[in-house]
Amino acid sequence: MRYILLDRITFVQPGELAKGIKCVSLTDEILHDHFPDHPLLPGVLSIEAAAQLAGFLLEISSPETEDPPKRSLLVQIDKAKFHRPARPGDTLELFAQLKQGMDGAARVDVGADIAGEKSMRGSLTFMLREIPSERVHAQRRYLYELWTRDLDLKVKIR
Repeated sequence: MRYILLDRITFVQPGELAKGIKCVSLTDEILHDHFPDHPLLPGVLSIEAAAQLAGFLLEISSPETEDPPKRSLLVQIDKAKFHRPARPGDTLELFAQLKQGMDGAARVDVGADIAGEKSMRGSLTFMLREIPSERVHAQRRYLYELWTRDLDLKVKIR
């Protein structure tokens, strides 16, 4: 099973903010057991969806001169709070806002709303590292191009 949880990126301002969506579907395999007769998306998966968006924001914000580009690795989850569960049929409206960039690391505030109501908030820390694998770079390029297919990006996906 693969956990590609982000469905689409709807907005990006490199170095600042990204927004995206995750559609919760009864066909999501995890919902069959969490919980029988009362399916809910596990809160940690809403964090993972936001982490995927935050990772994209960090990588699209990195200097285009980096070759190979550095990749984001989630290393810490802080202050995660869940306010409303996500159920089948819900759309998680995700955001990732860069709060602090450090040499080789970054802190990003993330959240998810459902129909304008707060669902999740948290703060994530990432390392930015070179990963010597063309397969990793190809996978990221594929996902980023798929997620941003409706956007007119001013930066190159690498």
